Amino acid sequence: MVYAVAGVSGNTGRVVAEQLLAQGKSVRVIVRDAAKGAVWAEEGAEVAVADLADAAALTKALSGVQGAYLLLPPNLTTGNFRAYQDRVGQSLVRAVEAAEVPHVVLLSSIAAHHPAGTGPIAGLHPVETALRTLPRTRSTFVRAAYFMENLLGNFSALDQGILPSFVPANVRFPMVATADIGKVAAQELLRGATEPVRIVELGSEGNSNQEVADILSKLKGRTITVAEGPVSAMTETLVGYGFPRDIAEMYQEMTAGLISGHVSFEGGHARVIGETSLATFLAKSV
Repeated sequence: MVYAVAGVSGNTGRVVAEQLLAQGKSVRVIVRDAAKGAVWAEEGAEVAVADLADAAALTKALSGVQGAYLLLPPNLTTGNFRAYQDRVGQSLVRAVEAAEVPHVVLLSSIAAHHPAGTGPIAGLHPVETALRTLPRTRSTFVRAAYFMENLLGNFSALDQGILPSFVPANVRFPMVATADIGKVAAQELLRGATEPVRIVELGSEGNSNQEVADILSKLKGRTITVAEGPVSAMTETLVGYGFPRDIAEMYQEMTAGLISGHVSFEGGHARVIGETSLATFLAKSV
């Protein structure tokens, strides 16, 4: 049995492939550039070259597999992020259907059950919806929480004792390390599909930026204070840092959703807490 894995140049797909290879499974990695597949070939993986937006090439890459790990990779240079999401998402669904993949594990997100009001997360909703309609494919949606790795972008002022945040310091929301996403996705592939659709809600019970600051204070040996900024200023701040405006606006909408509680787990599904605690992640990162 062969398992196809996309996103192996990123944080989650790489872990999925490593986990499967470590257990002696046959793995076919999907890369856009053949050169990026060389290291995986050395590890014993089969290499398929396909852009995830190219349904024909992706169909070929997915042909004959027992299961596949798929995702919508981030792309901050596309010019129209939502159109990019739609294009890649539609390609994934067409390829899965054409290749008759028995089981897909999709990297989805907390709040993907909402069609709108969630920023970039909303691009995953139509992918989940379309995959549900495929009669020959069973799907597992790993709805991951806020990536702990995203916290690192706020660490530039730690030497000044500041942790900037557009989320109020004491607002708690689920978080997860990307390594744990890869581990859970690999487990779900090996578990196989026992139902038409399985949803896994992956993330902590809730962490806050005040908790982040408290842990960093101990690690750095100095007081780190959360500097709260109004979420309404987030778009212009990110644009000032070079983000495309459409993506900055989506991030502001998502952050506002975290604050309001709109961006939260649906509930009623399998719930998994990541192995990596916030304290462990920060200790390794600082």
